[in-house]
Amino acid sequence: MKPVNHSTNHSLKRPNPPSKMKHYLTVVIILLLLWGSAVQSDSTLRELIQGLPNMLDLLKEMFPPKWSYLDNIWDAMLETIRMAIIGTTIGAILAVPVALLCASNITKKSIIFYPVRFILNLIRTIPDLLLAAIFVAIFGLGPLPGIFALSVFSLGLIAKLTYEALEAIDSGPIEAMTASGANSLQIIAYAVIPQIQAHFMSFTLYTFEINVRAAAILGLVGAGGIGHYYEVTLGFLEYDKTCMIIIFTLAVVLLIDYASTKLREKLL
Repeated sequence: MKPVNHSTNHSLKRPNPPSKMKHYLTVVIILLLLWGSAVQSDSTLRELIQGLPNMLDLLKEMFPPKWSYLDNIWDAMLETIRMAIIGTTIGAILAVPVALLCASNITKKSIIFYPVRFILNLIRTIPDLLLAAIFVAIFGLGPLPGIFALSVFSLGLIAKLTYEALEAIDSGPIEAMTASGANSLQIIAYAVIPQIQAHFMSFTLYTFEINVRAAAILGLVGAGGIGHYYEVTLGFLEYDKTCMIIIFTLAVVLLIDYASTKLREKLL
């Protein structure tokens, strides 16, 4: 056996532990941002504590919920779901060409994909409630403005997620088909779509979940759906009916989330 060289072992030094200064600085910056935001928005902990009794009084008025009010809002909830389905479908269809134009590995010319990305970012900047208010001013009251608002919102979200996924696909099939002389439509149909279709369906289902929630409040600006009943019950201080609407909406959203999650698991 060879003797152990103790001098060599002593010469090996353990690396220094990473500095915690970065973590301390991060905490300090976050606290400063919170403090500055609270000062600029006139928000104080004292006001929150003073408002707690009012919050408790409101909760007392909301419970027990008025279960019989379910008969009044059933049709409105079905209209909300129909609005979300139509809006998501239209937005998903329109998102396909927009996403292809935004992806730099599909649309090679920056003079095309940069302006399209700018328009897409502009669409995503406008809140869905503002979109609904604009379409209400154009088309009048009813579910049609809500459908248009959800369609535009879905277009922005699905196109954004899809073009980012497009830029991460394997370029091998695209290069192989390009070398074999395939045209652009053939490349998209046989090299791009098979790689992205599962993700696209997942993005569409995710957007549908969001649209159900969004459609539930579009009625506040006259865009149809169950949101109209939120406005009516809150306006007349009928908080027990509002609680019933919230519980019903929560049950529908949870059911859709569960079904959507199962579908995404099968797709991916």
